[in-house]
Amino acid sequence: MADWEYRSETEGDVVNFRYAGENLERAFSEVYVWDLDKTYLDTSLASIGELWRTALEKAFQKKNIPGTATLVRALRSGWEDKRGKLAFPIYFITASPPQMEERINQKLNLDDINPLGAFYKDNLKNWKPSRWWRLTKQVGFKVQALLQLRVRLKDDVRQILWGDDSESDAIIYSLYSDICARRWSEKELIEILSRLHVIGEQTETILDLQDQIPVHDPVEKIYINLATDTDPEYYLKFGRRCVPTSSSLQAALDLFQDGRLSSERVLEVARDMRENYAISLEFMEAGIDNLVRRQILGKPAVEAILPKLAAHGFISNDFKTSVEPRAVEEEREGRVYRLEGVHELWMPEGIDYLHDSR
Repeated sequence: MADWEYRSETEGDVVNFRYAGENLERAFSEVYVWDLDKTYLDTSLASIGELWRTALEKAFQKKNIPGTATLVRALRSGWEDKRGKLAFPIYFITASPPQMEERINQKLNLDDINPLGAFYKDNLKNWKPSRWWRLTKQVGFKVQALLQLRVRLKDDVRQILWGDDSESDAIIYSLYSDICARRWSEKELIEILSRLHVIGEQTETILDLQDQIPVHDPVEKIYINLATDTDPEYYLKFGRRCVPTSSSLQAALDLFQDGRLSSERVLEVARDMRENYAISLEFMEAGIDNLVRRQILGKPAVEAILPKLAAHGFISNDFKTSVEPRAVEEEREGRVYRLEGVHELWMPEGIDYLHDSR
């Protein structure tokens, strides 16, 4: 057996590396789950060639999406500010093969990030012509991985999920939410999974895992990195809890609005983007304006953060958004759920997973 096989648990093509004990995992009321490729790392597994090139990269050669490492560390610091030195509950999911786990873990350690666990895809099983189509089909793999993690977590846990627009992550995360909440009958769920290229054996595993978890929707928020420039309006079909972003700063601003990041932590993300990735003042201003125009960032957050960003030169002193930010209409436990005059649902029922239209 290879070394990774001794250190992991495999179910179908889902390979699970656990870096924390069961008691610790069940202690958390809030957990972060981060897709790795095109969400945290600037990698692509869309073809066999890209998969091979990624596999050959050493840890120090792997590149981050601008600001992501600082954003994760900022979230951890905010977590520690409120909860002390209790481990930061973050997990990673990647379609990379488990043979890459050691190098990816080295990269995360270089970034000073220590996840509690990670899920990899055993794609060697698909390394033959009759199964090549499965190399890039991720719905079954990711839904199964999320459910395997869900089984280990607290019954009423909340999850904040990160993905991108290259691997149907909005569909995957929303469908996972539906499975946990039992919004579809078994017959309907089987039909949806089948249409999304999830094979029979994996469907049975997903249904079995569903039976092991409480009837509770753990998904509090979904962030989607627009790595391939998908129109943000497409994501309105998934509800306002699904927030498409074009930069780590946009995600940081929404996390600030929800009280998960302090203004100082937002400045850390902006500083990383400017100093290490040459992100311009104009780009940052456009990102803020975009969040306000899309009715995501409300007036209290805008009024609180703009002076601080301007004071540190991340935006100009006379910057104003092109439309007036809206007041907050609904807020619970410090989280913003609705802005004044916004009518889209936070989480619609009966999402159409099978068509790209809204």
